[in-house]
Amino acid sequence: MRNTLIAGNWKMNGSTSANAELVSGINAGAPATDSVELLVCPPFPYLAAVLADTAGSKVAVGAQNVSAHESGAFTGEVAPSMLADLGCEYVIVGHSERRTLYGETSVDVAAKFKAALGAGLRPILCIGETLEEREAGQTEAVVDEQLDAVIESVGIANFATAVIAYEPVWAIGTGMTATPEQAQDVHAHIRSRLAKHDAAIAESTQILYGGSMKGENAAGLLAKADIDGGLIGGASLQAADFLAIANAAAQG
Repeated sequence: MRNTLIAGNWKMNGSTSANAELVSGINAGAPATDSVELLVCPPFPYLAAVLADTAGSKVAVGAQNVSAHESGAFTGEVAPSMLADLGCEYVIVGHSERRTLYGETSVDVAAKFKAALGAGLRPILCIGETLEEREAGQTEAVVDEQLDAVIESVGIANFATAVIAYEPVWAIGTGMTATPEQAQDVHAHIRSRLAKHDAAIAESTQILYGGSMKGENAAGLLAKADIDGGLIGGASLQAADFLAIANAAAQG
């Protein structure tokens, strides 16, 4: 049975005081059940402080991005070993904003995924289609290409410790949300794609929904068989909003 993972991607938001208040609220209200896992991914400058504030709690900490390189002349980049050294457990790779705003290709994402694994981090691989691609009937082709690039690079066995997040790009920050049925269809397709390589890994892999999950729609999405949690953006910046999703997961 797969646990539910509720992961907060804070994006480029936060401050020392706001983060401390947010983490305190999440720690205080986290569901007691072991079947729901919580994760927060703050910006790089705040990782150490958030790690300290979550020490001994059930809240894990991850980063929003990572370099594919271990060291060297890469000004402004952060190596996976540095994140592991701090105590991070997870790192997001291939977020749609990295792909669209910074031109990251599926090959780039696969290299970051591989580097993260090499440092003992759990990569959260983001895949998903734009509105134009969905309207053109290309959803499955797009997620297949993005997923296959990583499988071909690292092999299916390395998905044993990875997480996948399906991000319908058209539903991020737009107020639009895929219906539970639309999301389930894509999640089921992703799992079947994994199963072509290894049925056991397909069954154990957590697949998160990453398109504007909120307290009011979380229960419907999380009730679907292949939706194992959420990669939460805006709703992760307020403890009450984040916990509403976590509690919906706990009650499911």
